[in-house]
Amino acid sequence: MQFEVWAPQADRVTLHCEGTTRALARDPAREGWWTGETEAQDGARYGFSLDDGPVLPDPRSRRQPDGPDGLSAVVDHGRHEWRTQWPGRGLPGAVLYELHVGTYTREGTLDAAAARLEHLVELGVTHVELMPLCPFPGRHGWGYEGVSLWAVHEPYGGPEALKRFVDRAHGLGLGVVLDVVHNHLGPSGNYLPRFGPYFTDTHTTPWGSAVNLDAPGSDEVRAFLLGSALAWLRDYRIDGLRLDAVHSLYDTRACHFLEELSAAVDGLADEVGRPLFLIAESDLNNPRFITPRAEHGLGLHAQWNDDFHHALHTALTGESQGYYADFARDPFGALAKTLTGGYFHDGTYSSFRGRSHGRPLDRARVAGHRLLGYSQTHDQVGNRAQGDRLSALVSPGLLACAATLTLTAPFTPMLFMGEEWAAGTPWQFFTDHTDAELAEAVRRGRRREFASHGWAEEDVPDPQDPATRERSCLDWSEPEREPHARVLAWYRRLVALRREQPDLTDPDLADTKVAYDADARWLAFRRGDVRVAVNLGRQEAAIPLGTGRVDVLAAWDPVEAPGPDGLLQVPGESCVVLTQP
Repeated sequence: MQFEVWAPQADRVTLHCEGTTRALARDPAREGWWTGETEAQDGARYGFSLDDGPVLPDPRSRRQPDGPDGLSAVVDHGRHEWRTQWPGRGLPGAVLYELHVGTYTREGTLDAAAARLEHLVELGVTHVELMPLCPFPGRHGWGYEGVSLWAVHEPYGGPEALKRFVDRAHGLGLGVVLDVVHNHLGPSGNYLPRFGPYFTDTHTTPWGSAVNLDAPGSDEVRAFLLGSALAWLRDYRIDGLRLDAVHSLYDTRACHFLEELSAAVDGLADEVGRPLFLIAESDLNNPRFITPRAEHGLGLHAQWNDDFHHALHTALTGESQGYYADFARDPFGALAKTLTGGYFHDGTYSSFRGRSHGRPLDRARVAGHRLLGYSQTHDQVGNRAQGDRLSALVSPGLLACAATLTLTAPFTPMLFMGEEWAAGTPWQFFTDHTDAELAEAVRRGRRREFASHGWAEEDVPDPQDPATRERSCLDWSEPEREPHARVLAWYRRLVALRREQPDLTDPDLADTKVAYDADARWLAFRRGDVRVAVNLGRQEAAIPLGTGRVDVLAAWDPVEAPGPDGLLQVPGESCVVLTQP
């Protein structure tokens, strides 16, 4: 078997494999690369020693059986027998479901999650979006401190479990999206700097030195990240990638890394004959990310739209702290602006940032499905001090209104696991660091952060306490009892409406027309023949729809069609979806 590693600063590289050692030779065709052959089968343990130093895991390790600090293991992807012939499933018309493997079930494994996929089929979603799977220290964590960007966290089941999960999902008609983190690696178990200039001090990020995308040596670093991304899509048959915090991918080169990545993914899609896509998490409100490369954009296929979330959250809860302040001044106006224009901050002043922010979307050129809309995500729940979900803040009726706006808006909807039944479990920040000093630093930092916002330190959950993760696991008995069962039935009906009503998947952002009364706390919008009305107030609201035949498609509470005056009477904290040809 051929082994190779990029170690441009080393004078000697030694391969250690199954108790044997072999000196690797410089590759004359590739500067900085070392290669050599030795006998090795699937599962064989190996590592590299640089200049007679300690044996380190392979930067491109496909498996870390003993965690980030252990030896790597050979993975023969050709041994897996795929059972499903999968044609793929693209983003237009999709409904995504964000899932954390470690808390979706109490077992916290990919196989246990796979056994619960029928629930998602019955819900009607089209894609499962898995939070990061790369190895990280300990057993439990969010996954954003992963290392070994080509491997699968062993406590989740390792690479074979991920293949079983994808195969089962595809067999049920579900696409699979994977959240990947290219902007930083975790502080523990990260050996990349010993091998080469994977990081640079030219730029800084909230996590320290930036990944090297434009300094000397960056050609190989970019190839490393590209290879990892394509491996998930090719070797595991993943359908799309969610790219974490792309605003922290600092790249001053003429061809941005994301443009190079989107071209490579589109090329692989042509090669394998199925749709593949990239979804960005971006804080910049910059349409260039989702503008095609042919139009001088970066060519990503979609992005998360936090502006829609923030506007909806402030309208529902009245919260105004932090970044919610910009939206809380006029939440209904902010919600109307995002429903019709995508971004709220499109060059407007942001008091949270102390400057203007964003630029407008061209609604005539940007399809609505390129923006993901949501009322909850792992970030927006888990980064609250106590990880309280929307269900802990508002009534079931307002939860129904949030679901209605999310699932009928002109965006690609995304749900966060458990929201579809108003889960009563929180989703808190938890870690399992094996380094005692790092664990204590994370614990203190978390409590200091929220103490500055008025929380008592003792009220902030200890991320290292196993009970914090336990509290965050979904309770699968909830969907069988009220009020959870009623909320779940409402979500199922709304998702079904997206399939039944072509107007709800129309990509034309400019076709959405919105009216609202902030004082009466109602908002209504039209998409083709479909009318959506939500009343966030406690009192009944009279919403003008005009005259003409109206058919009620779904209503949280019973409603009558408008009378001759054209007024629709919507009960307090309730919502309705209608058609009005």
